[in-house]
Amino acid sequence: MNQTKLPVYSYQDLVRRLYDLEALAIPPQDGEKSGCFSSFDRSSIYNAESGLYENWGANDDGGGFIRQEGDSIVALELDGPGMIWRVWSALPEEGRIRIYIDHADTPVIDQPFRDYFDTFNREGPPANFPNLTPTLSRGRNSFIPIPFQKHCKVLLDKGWGAYYHITYTVFPVGVRMPSFDGRFDKESAIALAKADRFLQQRETYSFVQAGGPIDESVTVSVPAGGRAVIFDKQGAGSISMIRIRSDLGRKSEQLQRKLARQLTISMKWDNEEIPSVWAPLGDFFGSAPGIKPYRSLPLGMNEHEMYSNWYMPFSEGARIEIENDGTEACEITADIRFTPLSKSDTDELLRFHAKWHRDEYLDLDTKRFKEGGDRWPDWPLLLAKGQGRFCGVHLHVYNTWEKPDEEPETWWYGQWDRKTIDWWWGEGDEKFFVDGESFPSTFGTGSEDYIGYAWAAEPPFPMFDSAFASQPFIEMDANGHTSVNRFHICDNVPFMHSFEGFIEKYKANHWGLNNECLYAATVYWYQERGTSDAYKPVPWIERLDHLKLGEEIR
Repeated sequence: MNQTKLPVYSYQDLVRRLYDLEALAIPPQDGEKSGCFSSFDRSSIYNAESGLYENWGANDDGGGFIRQEGDSIVALELDGPGMIWRVWSALPEEGRIRIYIDHADTPVIDQPFRDYFDTFNREGPPANFPNLTPTLSRGRNSFIPIPFQKHCKVLLDKGWGAYYHITYTVFPVGVRMPSFDGRFDKESAIALAKADRFLQQRETYSFVQAGGPIDESVTVSVPAGGRAVIFDKQGAGSISMIRIRSDLGRKSEQLQRKLARQLTISMKWDNEEIPSVWAPLGDFFGSAPGIKPYRSLPLGMNEHEMYSNWYMPFSEGARIEIENDGTEACEITADIRFTPLSKSDTDELLRFHAKWHRDEYLDLDTKRFKEGGDRWPDWPLLLAKGQGRFCGVHLHVYNTWEKPDEEPETWWYGQWDRKTIDWWWGEGDEKFFVDGESFPSTFGTGSEDYIGYAWAAEPPFPMFDSAFASQPFIEMDANGHTSVNRFHICDNVPFMHSFEGFIEKYKANHWGLNNECLYAATVYWYQERGTSDAYKPVPWIERLDHLKLGEEIR
């Protein structure tokens, strides 16, 4: 590798990656790697001798660590150059967090863990940017970037609390990083404030590209059983915004649920035969069932429109179609922002992919994933080959249980009899295997923790949104449909050869109740040009089954 071509980053450059969607299309460099240190249950192991996983569904996830140093635990330790992108906790308390950079004896951060999510700055004004440090239904999140050149170690002192995630990226040797010193100079503070403002105005996000973008608008009637083209260009360019307007959000709840899944969107790049993007319309834009208002950085919707800010480059053309598997025509207006580019600008960029699926194991040995198998309860989110970046998921959950004959006086966790609360779907850990890892470099502590909220197994349940995570819908008692998103922008997961992403899913009746739990995922990632993925369109009747609509509406 030619070291002279490796980048030199300023802190402002790194802050920009919090919202730079175009950077997702840049191929990863050899040596670039992202992952997550968390407090997952360390009894889950891979047995190299047998080639099997043991205690793989263990769920005591609150206090795992790398090792102990005195009364402290080591939560993260990495050689640089690298970055901490996100710190999350369900229960940060008064025990201190101490962050050591580049083998220094003095920590750059030394404060109660609880305070870390509100303010930190050793000198000058404290950092406090609400869109970079959102609290999501009691889940504490901080996206204040912490770079290091040689080494980083994070200690959590006695009394720190319970549950943590720390997402990171390490870069190839030779990349130059500004080692964080615990202070923000004026330029760094302005960069953070700019990022916070970008994320606050996320539904109107757009970079101005070289040559200037062009906005096009088209209104089409998508016939029953047919399709309509909303974008068709030859040559090289990029799409940076798609807005779909229709009357779906003003229809009855049952009808909009049906139509948002009967209508599908597909995208083809560079005259490919198999689309790189295929999903039901509502699911692609990040919510189900039906139209559920929310705002994130890459996606969002309200009753009037849906928007996508994903960056989508192409070299030989792009074609976007809407297909209607229903029995009535549907009128749609599409506004699309694209920028003409030279072929040399786009040939080396990754291509955007997004696919919707249910229980799609592709070529995995499904026996290992059934209860009793060593890979249970892993459920596959994405299986991809080649080079690319994993960038997130919209997960639609349908979860039901039998309510108790007599409801307790309070809904507070711990006041219910155990069998009335064990229906909760969200205990599933995310596990990401990159480039053939035998043990995942990302191993989480629970599905709601992965999204960024916490302690969700107790009603009443809130809805929320933020730049990188949202819960556009959940029933008040969580008995029915749930819609959640987690988008990896700065903390995307690069892979050079393969990516296998899973989230745990417990089968119906596992919790000892007559419950049912179904997952449907729309996964977003980038993949090298000229390669295809293995996911195929799903027939409309299977898409509707997940909605549990009555026969009269089907």
